[in-house]
Order: sequence, then C-alpha cells, then structure tokens
Amino acid sequence: MDLALERVITHLSHARGVLFITGAGISAESGVPTYRGIGGLYNGKTTEDGLPIEVALSGSMFRRRPELTWKHLHDIERACRGATFNRAHEILARFEESFERCWVLTQNVDGFHRAAGSKHVIDIHGDIHALCCTQCPFTERVADYSHLEPCPSCPQCGALLRPEVVLFEEMLPTVQVETLQRELARGFDVVFSIGTSSLFPYIDGPVLEAIARKRPTVEINPGLTDLSDRVDVKLRMGAVAACEALWAARDRWMPRRG
Repeated sequence: MDLALERVITHLSHARGVLFITGAGISAESGVPTYRGIGGLYNGKTTEDGLPIEVALSGSMFRRRPELTWKHLHDIERACRGATFNRAHEILARFEESFERCWVLTQNVDGFHRAAGSKHVIDIHGDIHALCCTQCPFTERVADYSHLEPCPSCPQCGALLRPEVVLFEEMLPTVQVETLQRELARGFDVVFSIGTSSLFPYIDGPVLEAIARKRPTVEINPGLTDLSDRVDVKLRMGAVAACEALWAARDRWMPRRG
C-alpha cells in the first residue's frame, strides 16, 4: 500500500475524534460542476447579465433585484439536478460509527452528506434544498426547483422566498458557527481536508489549528492548495478513491478502538 495511505491509517488507528472538511471536489465526483463551490457555470466569467457571479449572488443584489439572484440560483440548481451522493459521502457517513466523535464541516450546499446518512454535519453555507420566507416563519424542503416560480413567493404570507444558503456578503449562520466553535474547542485527533481549495479562514482554520497543536492533518485533493505543503499527509487523489482505500483498510484501524 502507498506510504502516504499507511500514514493515514496509522493516524486513524489512534484517533477518537475526527473532523472531515469537504468542498466542491467531493461532489464533483457526483457530476456536480464546481463554480466556487457549486457549478462550473461561471468560473472566471461574468454572467450573461454582465455581472460577476459574486455580485449576482450577493445579499445586496438579492435585496435590490431578487429576480436576478433567483435567476442564477435556478441555473445552478438545474445544473446539479439529478445528481446524488457518491461513495465518498457514504463512507464518511460510515465513519461516524467508527469513532467516538466524527463531524463533517462542508462548504457544499447540495445536502449530499445528510442524504448519505451523516448525522453530524455542519453545513456552513446552508442547503439549497431548504427554502424559507423572508418575512414569516414558513419553511419547506424541496427536492428540486422544477415547480418553483422564477421568483417564488411564500404560500402563507406572499412575501419573497429564498433558499437557506449564504449569499456573498452575508454572515455565516449562527447555529452552524456555534456548533463548529463548540466542537473545535473539544479538539480533534485528526483533521482531514477533502476536495477544497481552503480559501476561507473558517475552512483552513481548523487545519492550521490542528497543525499548531501538533495533531495529524490530511489533505485529499488531486491538485495542490496552500495547505498542501503544510499538512502531515497529502493524498493526491480524488475523494472517492481515497475514501474507498481507507475504508478497505478499516480492519487495520477499527480494532484498535477503545
């Protein structure tokens, strides 16, 4: 077996608490395009309206021209429609059974981790399938946007609906941030970064904190990132291949529990 994988197995064999941080790369293997975490529709390009996607999908634009923001939300959801979780998501869900504490911190808004069975998920950017009213307590969960109006309104009060996702310029959701802070304070024995470029401080922060505390860190990514030279182990492979390799070797680290 590859020496790097051997080192990861050794780290897992001594771990009780594990954090997996996931980004667009894990869902790309489900066929989801990767524009800044969702969809390669806009990478390096402006939208057909002549705006950078960061402007079209911003909180200020949603307040001024919600129909424009919704137009691009529909485009992104349509590009992802029909995709579902893959083997990597399934294996991370199974990892919850193998450790005393096992959490997933994901930037992805596709909901695949929960759909695959993970219960301890911090979806720091929200979930595109969860809709809420901008005025009243109404919420609903939708499988896709095929039945929605171009700029949907609340069936209870008639106000504007929006997905429970973090738009550009908006604050991160309080509950998710508090959960992340609580679990980081308890500490993790191994921290994984999977399929993410780690561009946000709350995404690379847990890895850097683990490095500072001399806790093992692992990056799973076929490409190089700013963390690649800093982590203990770099696996230059896709999420599915890496997770399958670790799961296939589970008899070498799971018996050491307890």
